[in-house]
Amino acid sequence: MSLKEVYSPKHGRNVKFGRTRPAASGPNLKLSRYLLAATLPTPPASVDYTGPSLSALRNIDDNDTLGDCVIACGAHLVATETGNAGALYSATSAQIIKQYSDVGGYIPGVPSSDQGCNISTALTYWQKTGLVDGTKIAGSIVIDATNAQELKTAMWLFENLVFGIELPDSWINPFPSADGFVWDAAAPDESNGHCVLGVGYTSKGISIDSWGLFGTLTYAAIAQLCLQSANGEVHAVLSTDQLLKASQKSPNGVAWADLIRDFNALGGSVPVPPAPAPVPTPAPTPSPAPSVSVSLAQVEAWLAAGINSGMPLQTRSQAIALANAQISKNWPKS
Repeated sequence: MSLKEVYSPKHGRNVKFGRTRPAASGPNLKLSRYLLAATLPTPPASVDYTGPSLSALRNIDDNDTLGDCVIACGAHLVATETGNAGALYSATSAQIIKQYSDVGGYIPGVPSSDQGCNISTALTYWQKTGLVDGTKIAGSIVIDATNAQELKTAMWLFENLVFGIELPDSWINPFPSADGFVWDAAAPDESNGHCVLGVGYTSKGISIDSWGLFGTLTYAAIAQLCLQSANGEVHAVLSTDQLLKASQKSPNGVAWADLIRDFNALGGSVPVPPAPAPVPTPAPTPSPAPSVSVSLAQVEAWLAAGINSGMPLQTRSQAIALANAQISKNWPKS
């Protein structure tokens, strides 16, 4: 069976669908089961991670001739995180096709092997083998599509959301001709299986990158179409590409170790890097010698006066304390 194609006015050619329904697998980690609100930062009103990665996010990554939308989404995930970390990585066509072959079984030159792939298989591949830049993801977690606050929190912390959707026909007929399109709740079509990347959010919904165009996927649409019951899905991916090597912080300002702890608070199991060794506290600078000389006789007199000021019967510690107090009182100030 050949994959569905649709004409894109922006590109002047057809683009392809290719995301297949989720494969049967074991239980997924779900944010809603592990969310510890008291331990997670509050996300800002809006975020946009596209700026430093724009040139790579505009690439269609062979999704006009192949049903490789899942792999293209992974390449754009790499671009988003490396771009925001100051070292933009843009995938080559050869890398895209290699991953599509590994994950989806595509054989170059054999059109019948172009059958798309599913997100869960790609996530497993990215964790075991690596993304297009070779980075192995630390893990992924399922986000509750009905909870806008969870979507925002995950988008802000991890700088990505990976959506699997069966697009309604109304979203692609007419096909978006420019940035700024809005995909709202509507009836899904199983022949329009697609994978898109979340790259930010506003009060209206999650900002997405699809076929190199930027639009908004409303919270209502996500709640309707990205549920398991609708054969949809939403994942957040944790990747070390997000790490700003120089500052050991992610672009949102959260320290890397804290980010991993937050990910684990959401249900992940990523080892937290050891805390840096504490900086030794410098020894106090010794007090300068008094400007006037002190004789041994004076010190002995202070000691005797201090001890004699106490009770006739004293413990060793009491005698020492009284003696020290007398020396501190009488020692010349510099």
